[in-house]
This record gives sequence, C-alpha cells and structure tokens, in this order.
Amino acid sequence: MSGDDLFVAPPAPDEPVGEGLETPQSRHEPLAARMRPRSLAEYAGQTHILGPGQLLRRAIEADRIQSLIFYGPPGTGKTSLAQIIARQTRSRFERLSGVESNVADMRRVLSAAANRLENKGQSTILFIDEIHRFNKAQQDVLLPDVESGVIRLIGATTHNPFFFVNSPLVSRSQIFELRPLSEQELYDLLQRALADAERGLGYMKIEAEEAALRHLAKLADGDARKALNSLEIAALTTSPAESGVIHITLAVAEESIQRKAVVYDGDGDAHYDTISAFIKSMRGSDPDATLYWLAKMIHAGEDPRFISRRILICAAEDVGLADPMALVLASAAHQAAEFVGWPEARIPIAEAAIYIATAHKSNSSIIAIDAALEDVRSGRTLAVPEHLRDAHYQGAQRLGHGKGYEYAHDQPGHFAAQDYLGSDKRYYEPTEQGVEKKIKERVEKWRAAFMQARKDSAGK
Repeated sequence: MSGDDLFVAPPAPDEPVGEGLETPQSRHEPLAARMRPRSLAEYAGQTHILGPGQLLRRAIEADRIQSLIFYGPPGTGKTSLAQIIARQTRSRFERLSGVESNVADMRRVLSAAANRLENKGQSTILFIDEIHRFNKAQQDVLLPDVESGVIRLIGATTHNPFFFVNSPLVSRSQIFELRPLSEQELYDLLQRALADAERGLGYMKIEAEEAALRHLAKLADGDARKALNSLEIAALTTSPAESGVIHITLAVAEESIQRKAVVYDGDGDAHYDTISAFIKSMRGSDPDATLYWLAKMIHAGEDPRFISRRILICAAEDVGLADPMALVLASAAHQAAEFVGWPEARIPIAEAAIYIATAHKSNSSIIAIDAALEDVRSGRTLAVPEHLRDAHYQGAQRLGHGKGYEYAHDQPGHFAAQDYLGSDKRYYEPTEQGVEKKIKERVEKWRAAFMQARKDSAGK
C-alpha cells in the first residue's frame, strides 16, 4: 500500500504515557461533540449561506443578527452554527430545548432578558433546539418579546418551519436551510479530527486508509455527527498493532458504520420530498429514478399501502386512458401489497411503478373532471333533458319523462345520436397518446353526431 493511500495522524505532543493517565475531561464526550467548530473558519459546509459575501456570514461578522430559524437534516451543523454566533455576538446566550423545556422555563428566560436589556442595555440571544416540538401555545409565548426585540431568537429544527412553526413567528424570522454535507466536506472533517490532538483523535497513533475515510464519508449520508462518531468507534474498538499504531482499514470502517440510516422522517420534509420525487419520476417516464426513490422508501420502512396508493393515483392521473391497464395493474399491486406486506410487497409495487413509468402518458381524465367540477361549482346548473329523466315510476309518462329516448343498443353500432347534456359544453379532450388515439377517433365521430342531433332537436 502506498503512502498516498494512508492518512497518518501527526505524533501526539510529548507527555507521559502509561496506565491510569488522566485525559482531558472533554475526551469523555463523543468525538462529534468535541469537534464542534468554534469559528466560521472551522465550520464545514453550508457555503450557500456562509460563503464569502453571503448574507448570513455578513450579519454574523457585523453582529447584526436578527431572529433566525435554521432547518435541515440531523448533523448539518444547526446547533454548532448557533454556538458560533454566540461566541461572536455581544449578546447574552441562553439555550432551551423543545423537548425538555416548558412555558415556565421560557418565561424565566424572557423575564431575565427583559431585565438585562432594561438595566444593562444588553440584548439576549435565545437558542431553541428542536423548536418544532413546541406546541402553538408555547411558540406564541415568544412572539411579544421577539416582536419588541427583547430577545433575538435562533430556532433549530429538522422539520420545514413553514409547516411546523407558527406563521407569526416565521414571518418575524429569517429562514435558512442547511443542507447535508458533501462527501468531500465529510472526508476533510474526518481528517481534521484525526489530526486534532486537543479535541480530536490526534493524541492516538492512528493510520487510516483513504478508502476507509471515504467509505465513512459516503455512508454518513451528509451527517457530520454520524461520520465522526463512526470514526471514533473505529479508533476505540480496533486493537493497535505491535508498533502501537491503530490501523483503520476499509473493513474496519465498514464494520464501524454498518448500514446507514437513510434520512427519512415519517411526517417531515424527507417523507414528502421523496414521495414527490417518486411520483414525478413516474410521470416523467424515468424508470431508473422511479426505482431509486422507491428503494429509498422501502429501505426507510415506509408503509407499503401509502406507496401503492400513490402509484394508483398516478396511474389514473398521469397515464389515464393512454393505457387503461395501468390503473388495473396499480389496483392489483395495491391489493397484493396489503395482502403480503414487506418484504414481498416490493415486487408487485415495483412492477406497477415500472409499468407506469414506461407507459404512454395522458392527463386528459383529471383535466376533464376538474373542468366539469368547476362548471358545476360556478356555473348555472343544467336541467336534465326530458328524454333522459327517470320514467320508471307511475305517472312519469304523464310528465313527459323519457319521451323520445333512444335505447343505444337498439341502434346500429350500439350508438344513439341524441342530446345527452342539453348544452354544447366539452370537457374531455382526448390526446393521441397510446390507446387514447383510437378513443379520440371514436369521440370525434360521435360528437359530430351529437351536434347534429342538438341542431335537429332545436329545429323542431
């Protein structure tokens, strides 16, 4: 193995090494906690909001922070960024948790902040981790003090604040989305942790294969916490060689991170974004993308009935009459998935998804019914023509109901050219996709006959 394939941590500072050596207290914390960045220079990722000249970076450096909400997946640096702001701001920093804190805790912090501002002229930054866990009443408690400037709020959440945070609070805050870190950013972070003797693993003699670090960076799925903690597991559970050096190989890395946990929350952005990508891939006729998003949902343990219902809707909405078998197959897949469950349900679900992705597409059905519904909601209600009204009850004929109705099956071609609506409205516009091309030919011929029948009826 060449030297280029290894990352060798620099030697630890000279200090006595032996049994019972007291290590710094911080080493009892997880590596991810110890390696939290202390400045923007150490912060990894998020260059779209923290790069040179970006709004948030300028505001932090000039201490002009107003209320902020950071949202994004776990391990993207929301808490770390709030702590960096705290170090660089002239305000008092207070921290609450959406999981642990209650209204009494909030009122205590808000009251102290008001006194501090009035007596010392010092403002307060209130950081609330997992702010989406607060209910509406708890979030409302913050509004007056955010509005008056008693506190500058920094909220952190893994959920889209436009759905999970009160609208008045969102409107008073700047929203910044934090994105998963790239593999290269995570790789650089792992190297930094191996080199840092004070907070990282630099006090240990470690040689790590580049392939091992890149494997950890890849399977961490953009999560810095997961990458760092996996590296620490690899370092602490691997026996050193006779030379005292710990070798982190690809095999060690694979054991340390094992199967990655796909970022997929059952009621948040990842859930809705993934199903959206799945549907749009089927609609866009890309079977490979369709299968990837389907696999992500299966891996994350999504309810098979939820997936099959979306396939069924897509079959009716996006394939429609261009290939009527799509709806039949989607319905069968839904029943099969409900009957067998995971893991076997993946097979009929995948079959239906591939069929829809590769089928001819037509959205004429949804356009037609929505147009008709809009007419019913907003237009004048059409009366049922006399010849189409129910004529089965006693006295119906005396009212003229059913008079002149032609039974379609008694006519040539099982088609009766008569007025079925009492209006010349048109809702269904067939396309020339797949099977619907033949439907269009029939419909155009029939419509011409209906139009003539209306003219004849009007002329009588």
